Amino acid sequence: MLLSKKQPSAAATQWIEKVKYHKNRDSYFKFLGNPHLRYTAFLLVFLSLWFLLQVLWFPPTKPTQTKFSITTPKPSAGKCNGNVAVYVYNLPEEFNLGLLDDCSHLNIYTNMCPHVANHGLGQPLDNMDLQSSDSNPWFATHQFIAEMIFHARVDNHPCRTWDPSKANLFYVPFYGGLHVSSNFREPNHAIRDALAVKLVDYLQAQPTWRKNNGKDHFLALGRTSWDFMRTDSGPDFGASCLLNLPCVKNMSVLTVERNPWKGSNQHGIPYPSYFHPSTSDQMMTWQNMMRQSNRPYLFSFIGAPRKGVGKAAIRDEMIKQCMESTQCKILKCDHGNPKCYNPSEILKVMRESRFCLQAPGDSFTRRSTFDAILSGCIPVFFSRHTAYTQYSWFLPEEASKYSVYMDEQSEESKRIEEVLMKIPKEEVDTMRATVIDMIPRLTYAHPNASHSDVGFEDAVDVALQALAQHVRDKI
Repeated sequence: MLLSKKQPSAAATQWIEKVKYHKNRDSYFKFLGNPHLRYTAFLLVFLSLWFLLQVLWFPPTKPTQTKFSITTPKPSAGKCNGNVAVYVYNLPEEFNLGLLDDCSHLNIYTNMCPHVANHGLGQPLDNMDLQSSDSNPWFATHQFIAEMIFHARVDNHPCRTWDPSKANLFYVPFYGGLHVSSNFREPNHAIRDALAVKLVDYLQAQPTWRKNNGKDHFLALGRTSWDFMRTDSGPDFGASCLLNLPCVKNMSVLTVERNPWKGSNQHGIPYPSYFHPSTSDQMMTWQNMMRQSNRPYLFSFIGAPRKGVGKAAIRDEMIKQCMESTQCKILKCDHGNPKCYNPSEILKVMRESRFCLQAPGDSFTRRSTFDAILSGCIPVFFSRHTAYTQYSWFLPEEASKYSVYMDEQSEESKRIEEVLMKIPKEEVDTMRATVIDMIPRLTYAHPNASHSDVGFEDAVDVALQALAQHVRDKI
């Protein structure tokens, strides 16, 4: 997203030239009589027009404010390590980009049009760090939009192949999360499931599918697996049957939250945060800022109370303990607190904290976990399913290297400050260093970025490499 320099208007240019002409008319006519000067002038005019044509015909990329910013990025000139060769299905638009035509109805709770802009990154954020760099890496990214960002990144990935015979991975860019969230209130299950069933029919008709019966195919979904695993028992929350279809069970499914018990083909990928760097310099500068950040608070909590016995208990306990402690910073998100929708306010709280409490939300996982890591704040988990059983491809194997765990039913969870105070400073410093080192692999780089400029492995790179190894073992 390079910003073009402001050029004078055509009218202004003509006025300037006219003034110059009248001031130098006599010299001008003398100039016409000299053939060498005429040739030089002609050459200069020709080159100037050629340069102007390049600028006007191929303008720099700018962040756009509308849904029409969803365009396929130009492939980068980066190199692939040879272990991944991913083929991207050119699906009928009804399965992905066509859904964006009705972006105001993609979510029953909010207008998604601002969020699907810029390949799913959303609207650019002002008043954030690193904005003096060539491109702004900060966006108001929606937490359930990973499928769009993943699609844009793979389209621009150096490991992409246009020859299916050379591929070891087949990516099916279905915007299943956006589709299902637009139909949460659809009472007719056949209508709610129709697009998922149509996708399966399409795939099974492809020769590339029949070769390995879909075992080398994968989906990337921006919502939790629960939104695609409707059951006949229990209440109907609006989920589809996508992940219950036998055909899809043959595939690998990347999702921001997997089912820990029935998700053997599901693999957790990070929720997108707000930071989408285009260069390694932006990433390293941010990491250094987090290493030097002053953290006056021992711990913090950002969130709202939850209804329901299970969810309410641990959250109420966290809020109570935090409000009673002088070493805790709390940002309560009930009653529509506007600070909870302001990324700079959220990251500020976390940047000033050594530990960030991560209670389960509406489901086990939270986008807040990745906001905390981005801020260099050590996450404190109260359920193993918030991270440990979810993101094995992305997190260190030894959880104590980067996090603290307190079972929500344990006595420790009732004296959080005391437990955290007992951790030696040297150990805290080592844990924070590990957390900050984890930031690149949990970040989605800007889809327009050149692979050679990015210079680090982001979440998509990590996912593709791990997935390629998984498929090799599977086949």
